[in-house]
Amino acid sequence: MSRIGNSPIILPAGVEVTMQGTDVVVKGPKGTLTQWVNSAITVTTDDGVVRISRENDERQNRALHGLTRALIANMVVGVTEGYVKELTAVGVGYRAALKGNTLELQVGFSHPVQLEAPEGVTFEVPEPTTIIVSGIDKQKVGQVAANVRAVRPPEPYKGKGIRYKDEHVRRKAGKAGVSA
Repeated sequence: MSRIGNSPIILPAGVEVTMQGTDVVVKGPKGTLTQWVNSAITVTTDDGVVRISRENDERQNRALHGLTRALIANMVVGVTEGYVKELTAVGVGYRAALKGNTLELQVGFSHPVQLEAPEGVTFEVPEPTTIIVSGIDKQKVGQVAANVRAVRPPEPYKGKGIRYKDEHVRRKAGKAGVSA
């Protein structure tokens, strides 16, 4: 039995989960999210509790059972609290600026790199070296943060680059001096 799939999702106040065909729609104070659900998985809502069940114990359905429950739980958290990823630019002259909904990064290239915020994701730059990516869709926030980091990932010798706030960069020793 799926331990994750069997645990119920308790809905906070102001959150509503409905089925529309094969889609689950979660509405909350921060917005609305939609997720397609396989026909072998059944989603039921009663008295502020969402339960997910599967029609049989085939391998594929067991995998989808836990996945569907995790996706719906992430949607509930997203429409109530939202998701935030914080990045830091480390390096001399490395900085970020926000121009409208475009993030402009100066990270050692001959030109500034500009990234547009996709729909549902917002950028914040409280300090020139700090970038905050936020939104209600966990997958989209994580992907946009990964795209920002990919502009200049941290390098192992000096640690320069864009990294997640809590990321630890393993450092390497430089060239060993030649003794003659």
